[in-house]
Amino acid sequence: MSSLNVRMATPSDLRELAELFDGYRQFYRQASDLERARDFIEERLARNDSWILVAQRGDNLVGFSQLYPSFSSTHTSRIAILNDLFVAAPARRSGVAAALLLASQDLGRKLGLSALELSTAIDNTGAQALYQKYGWIRDTEFHVFSRALAD
Repeated sequence: MSSLNVRMATPSDLRELAELFDGYRQFYRQASDLERARDFIEERLARNDSWILVAQRGDNLVGFSQLYPSFSSTHTSRIAILNDLFVAAPARRSGVAAALLLASQDLGRKLGLSALELSTAIDNTGAQALYQKYGWIRDTEFHVFSRALAD
C-alpha cells in the first residue's frame, strides 16, 4: 500500500475532491449531485474561504477535511469549524481519518487558532470514538440548534 500524504487542496484536485465531497453529502443522506458538489468546492477554493486538506495515497485522493474560519466571542479568539471529514469507503479503517484529524489540528495550531469545533451525526459512533481517542471532548453544556432559512 502506498504511503499517505496529507496536504492542502489545490484547484487541480477539483475533480476528485468534488467526487469525495459528493460522497460525503450522500453519507449525510443528501441526494447525489456531482455538479453541485463541484461548484461548491470550486467556489471554496476560488474564494479561499475555507481550508481544505486532502489525503492522497498514490495518485488518488482518498479523503478530505474542510475547516471554516470562525470566532469565539466568549473566548475572544479565532477558531475553526471542522465541518467536514470524509474518507472514501475503500480507504476506511486504514488511518486516513486519523491523519486528516491530526493534520487539521496541526493546521489550526499553525494558524494560531485557539480551538477547533466539530459536530457529527449522533449515530456516527465510529467517528465519535476517533475524536475522543485524539482528545476531543463532547460538549455537555450546550445544545446545538439550527433553523433553515429557505423552503
